[in-house]
Amino acid sequence: MRRGVCPLPNRILRYLAVSVIVFLLGFGNAFAQSGDNHAQEQGKQGAAAPDANKENERKTAEFAEATAVISGPAGNPECVWLGRRVVRLMWVDDLDTAFRHLDLYDRFGCPGGHIQATFRCLTRFGAQIDDKVPRSLDTRIHACWINPAAQPQTAAAAAPATSGSAAPPSAPAQGGAQAGNQAATPAPAASPAPAASPSPAAK
Repeated sequence: MRRGVCPLPNRILRYLAVSVIVFLLGFGNAFAQSGDNHAQEQGKQGAAAPDANKENERKTAEFAEATAVISGPAGNPECVWLGRRVVRLMWVDDLDTAFRHLDLYDRFGCPGGHIQATFRCLTRFGAQIDDKVPRSLDTRIHACWINPAAQPQTAAAAAPATSGSAAPPSAPAQGGAQAGNQAATPAPAASPAPAASPSPAAK
């Protein structure tokens, strides 16, 4: 009777030992493969570092440009950053997030009128924004933030012709492109007066 009971635990131990060995071999292979992935990811991060540095330099240059061109709080870096985000979120119809950012924008003492003027400018340039071109929207938002009074080239070229200028009708057809390029980049406008924020009701 003892012999019948003893082989059963030996079989169980053998099966258990074989399955543990198979598991350890599989785990070792998975660990070795994940080690290779880390080396590949580090190589990709090394290649992405110059792009990140370029992006940071571009952002710094944009903030410096806004500070130099816009007088008042709308040129402060925190107002530029939050304000452009609010305008972008409004453009892509994410109004809930835009209103949350707008609350922060107001807390920093940034002028609400500048967001209105920038969004109005952005709507004038809506036909020129191409979703397929990277950073098309961001570039236009920054240009409108710097100069909210900017006009699209077609509207700017048509405005002098209809305002009764002394130029003959054939002259705008040849020089219209040059006039449109000059009119599309007018001198920067001063920041609009801040709109009063509604105060919360007293409880």
